[in-house]
Amino acid sequence: MSSNLYQLTRILEVPVISEKSTIVAEKDKQIVFRVLRNASKKQVKNAVEAMFNVEVDAVRVLNVKGKQKRFGQSLGKRSDWKKAYVKLKVGYDIEFATA
Repeated sequence: MSSNLYQLTRILEVPVISEKSTIVAEKDKQIVFRVLRNASKKQVKNAVEAMFNVEVDAVRVLNVKGKQKRFGQSLGKRSDWKKAYVKLKVGYDIEFATA
């Protein structure tokens, strides 16, 4: 495996499975991934195309701020993270049950 392909496979951390991401997947053929915080749109597009053998139409990324949480008497903060909405071209689909 080339080093460039290895770096692309590390960009995608995990698919986000939630009510909102399921609705977006059914309605607009978009898949939601948690990605590295320093990942660009181009890197996310190349990583999805290389890992799942699909063609990507568009990528939208957003930074998610970590929530303030209380642990007993002390305050803590969850880590910030980055989310990517990947829109697939017509005729392509990703099945996570078989991938």
